[in-house]
Parts: sequence; C-alpha cells; structure tokens
Amino acid sequence: MTEPPATEPTTMSRRYTTMVVAALSIVVLTCVAFLIPVPYVTMKPGPAFNTLGKFEGKPMFSFGEDVKTYPTSGSLDFTTVSVTRADTHVPLSEAIRSYFDKNTAVVPKSLVYPDQQSAKDSTTQSAAQLAGSKDTSRAAALKAAGYTVTSVPAVQSVLKDGAAADKLIAGDVIKEIDGVKSFNAEGVAITIAGHKPGDTVELTVSRDGKPKTVSIVTKADAKDKSKARIGISLGDKFEFPIEIRNNVGSEIGGPSAGTMFALAIYDRLTPGALTGGKRIAGTGEITGDGIVQPIGGIRQKMAGAAVDNTKIFLVPTANCAEAAKGDDFGMTLVRVTTLGSAISALEKLSNDPKAKVPSCN
Repeated sequence: MTEPPATEPTTMSRRYTTMVVAALSIVVLTCVAFLIPVPYVTMKPGPAFNTLGKFEGKPMFSFGEDVKTYPTSGSLDFTTVSVTRADTHVPLSEAIRSYFDKNTAVVPKSLVYPDQQSAKDSTTQSAAQLAGSKDTSRAAALKAAGYTVTSVPAVQSVLKDGAAADKLIAGDVIKEIDGVKSFNAEGVAITIAGHKPGDTVELTVSRDGKPKTVSIVTKADAKDKSKARIGISLGDKFEFPIEIRNNVGSEIGGPSAGTMFALAIYDRLTPGALTGGKRIAGTGEITGDGIVQPIGGIRQKMAGAAVDNTKIFLVPTANCAEAAKGDDFGMTLVRVTTLGSAISALEKLSNDPKAKVPSCN
C-alpha cells in the first residue's frame, strides 16, 4: 500500500484556509458595499390632505368676516411625496430595494438637491416655494371667481454682496424707480439695465406699508461688465381684494399644491359643490393667471392618493405621459392645462360621472 506524500495535508490545509478567507472576504465586502451610501435619493408616496377640510386642527382656508362663502362637500386633496433629506445618506441596499418597488423612484441626488444643497437651504427654498404657491393660488382662484386682482413689482431676494445689500430686503414693494412709477417687475429690470455700471439708481419702496427711498450705486454684471446690476431678484406681489388665509404649515413645502389650493378657494367662493360630493385628488404648480405647470413625483403622488380610494386625479398636461405609464390605481386621470379647464372638467364629472373630459388614460 502506497502512502500519500507527507506534504499533502499541509497543502490541503493551506488551500482550505485560502478558500475560507476568500469567501469571508467576499461576504464582508458585500456587506460593506450594501452599507456604503450612494449618491441617490428615494421618492416615496406621501400623505394627501383635504383642502376643504382641516390642517392640524384648523380649517385649511379661512376667510375675512365680510367675505361671502358657500358650503361644499367632498374632498379636494393635494398630494405629497416623501423625499430623502439632503443630509441623509441612502445605503446601496435601500437603493436596490427601492428600485424594485413600483411606487418608489430612485433618482440622482443632484437632480433634487443641486450644487450639494444643504438641508437648511433646501428647507428654506421649499418654504419660499410654498409661500409663492399660496399667493399664486389665491390670485388664480379669485380671478376665476370674478374678482379683480392687481400685482406690483417686489423684491424676492437680495444678494449678500450685491449693490442693494443692506438697502433693500425681500418683500419690499417697488413703487417708483428714478422718480417714475413702476408697474411690473419687467419694467423695473429694464430700467435698471438701462443704466451703466457705477450709475446711481433711486428707488422708492413700500416696506411694512411705509414709504422708503434708497439710492443704490449699480455694479457691473459678473458675466457682462457692460451691464448694470443692483443684485436683486424680482417678482410680482399680488394685492388681494378680500382676505383669504392659507393655514398650511411649514412642514409642507414646495409649489405643487397650488392647483388644489386654487380649486378649494374657488369652490368656497362660488355656489355648489365642485366635487359633486366625491373625493378628488391632484397636483400641479399654478401661476397667478391660472396656468397649471408640471411637477415631480407624479407616480408617487398618484399612489399616495389611491390609498384613500380616490376615483379622480388631476394631472398637469406635461405630466400626462409619465402618469399614464403603469397602474392608474383605478383612477380617472383628468388632464388639466389651466385652472379653468380643471373647474370645467370637475363640473362635468359632478353632473355626469361618465362625462367625457380631457384624460391621460
């Protein structure tokens, strides 16, 4: 009987040890890889809120004592998306799980938080967008209900190192520029651009209802040294004929509830229930002139609305293609381009649930 070489047990032992170490290394590396954060964020369905109801115990909308309002019924829900915070790191394992969840989107972080935006800056921006949405929705709804709404040019933001720093603040209403009455933001911008860098511009503004005149020495544009700038961004501030308070708190952010805000205001200011007693949900940013603009996270908002057995969902026209991809959750996807088109569609569906209206599906 021939005995095996004396060195074989040692060789086998080394091979076994190498295989075990390699296997353990793969397991460890795999575990580590699954814990490593990736540059993505997740977008998941958020809750829906009835604009005809209450928010944190208060009516979502309240009106001045002298404003005539009408009773209504049903629900006009604005929908939300739960997005990973800017300072939260999504591990690979969660990104992979979310990728296979049909109601969750995984998108590059830079698309949601550009230029490595901080959580604080993101919250500030989101709050500003909500404030703008409250104003534009009021303006659009009042115009649709037959009221006259005027607008005036106002300062939206001031650059820290701009010529207007320490002289103007956000919210200042620009009444005159160089002694001439200003009518809109575009006119103010054109007047400033008509100066040369180093020229002095005189502005009369209204701050907290009080007039204030400031002289500002213009600076050259950073990209075009021939153009004069004072370092502000401009927008239109609305002057409303009646008092309407939107009581949605700061924990809700962004502009996408605007269309549903406007519908709720219109419904309260006009006779009859716009919903026909049904539960309606939707989304869409809105301008002061009632133009419905696209938003992000349409699929997640649809999924969030479907939890409450919603049968009609209002979709901005530009989001229709995405909304129609996949499950419609048993909802009729009504395509809307303006506040007027949304009102018309809901009135038709209120009278006849089978009425033909612009649709995405």
